[in-house]
Amino acid sequence: MAAGYAEILRARHAMRLLTGTLVGRLPNATAAIAIVLFIRAEGGTYTLAGALAAVYGVANAIGQPLLGRLVDLRGQPKVQLPAAVLSGLAMTLFAFVGTDSPVWAYGSVAAAGLFTPPLEGGLRALWPSVLPREEQVHRAYAMDAIAQEVMFTVGPLLVTVCVSLWSAQAALVVLNVIGVLGALSVVLSRPSREWRSAPREAHWLGALRSPGLLVLLAAFLFIGLALGSITVAGVSYADENGGAAANTVYGWMMAALGLGALAGGSVYGARQWSGPPETRLRWLVALLALFYVPLTLMPGPVAMVALTAVAGVFLAPCIACAFIVVDRHAPRGTVTEAFSWLVTTFTVGASVGTAVAGPVVEWGGTRWGFTVPAATGSLALLVLLATGRVLSAPRTSGRVGVAAENDPNRAVEPRFSSGDRA
Repeated sequence: MAAGYAEILRARHAMRLLTGTLVGRLPNATAAIAIVLFIRAEGGTYTLAGALAAVYGVANAIGQPLLGRLVDLRGQPKVQLPAAVLSGLAMTLFAFVGTDSPVWAYGSVAAAGLFTPPLEGGLRALWPSVLPREEQVHRAYAMDAIAQEVMFTVGPLLVTVCVSLWSAQAALVVLNVIGVLGALSVVLSRPSREWRSAPREAHWLGALRSPGLLVLLAAFLFIGLALGSITVAGVSYADENGGAAANTVYGWMMAALGLGALAGGSVYGARQWSGPPETRLRWLVALLALFYVPLTLMPGPVAMVALTAVAGVFLAPCIACAFIVVDRHAPRGTVTEAFSWLVTTFTVGASVGTAVAGPVVEWGGTRWGFTVPAATGSLALLVLLATGRVLSAPRTSGRVGVAAENDPNRAVEPRFSSGDRA
């Protein structure tokens, strides 16, 4: 397993692109907790902190696919770096304005979210130009999903370290400066500078005109719902069963969820899979939904942490397999936008999941809160099963879009004219 991942990382530019993307996404991964800690340090209310974090999340969800489309049209450096700088400046403005002016506070946070560069989708578009074999690209998608779990685990720790060493204000500034440096490292690399999207047919829907992609987005909206609901139900469980150590119990549960995803993604990416990825995705989502069910048993804290780890095992494999399906179904010339839509849909689903789980827990208790991920995971599976014919008809087959999305000569297919760019 280690040899397979080491082979990818030894490829020229691979380590730089992966590291730069992870570092560049730190501001996004830490935005919610950094905003909450900053508002608390400023003497603001948790309601204000939650509202600002929500504004950031909504703006980010809007900006990702729009910026992804611009990347497909204009290339990565012309979009990614200016977006990273604008996002960093907006968050820095928020750090210095604080809560004195609500208009400036909400506006700057919204701008920071809106201009967050689509580095995640950009990296997945670059893998085929860096890795020569299809199975390596598939393994890179799995490694990418694993790395995201690491980032979302380490990121909050970095925020708390910065707050402890300096201040919450400094944490906002420092993390965004680091994020700009990460984006700079990516866009100055040769693969990013040379990457060109394939010519695209003019259409206002862009990537969303693909029926297969719409099916995948619908399914991952429910998977995001499941993940978001676990975070709320987990708080309720920890309050009921953790006593004075409630925060510790909750922390271990969330860490176990990430650890399970790391383990599952590592094993999934270590082997070469045969058969259509669409069929494999259905099995993975079925297993994901199935292993959410034992959470409703709510045993003691130690056993619950173990169940949470098992519940996370199939998350990263689902995401890694979805990356392959996106690449197969995205209309020609829309690969970055398509990946960005997947990120956005998953993020929106997680936000909705936290909003849904709260009232469910208050109405029916913690056990009902844990039925939400099992139910929404099952709905994701039903979407994939009910639309099997649509999802099993990809636009392409075989090699993962190397020639199509990385043609340095920008060769145009006969049915397109050079001006047909959406």
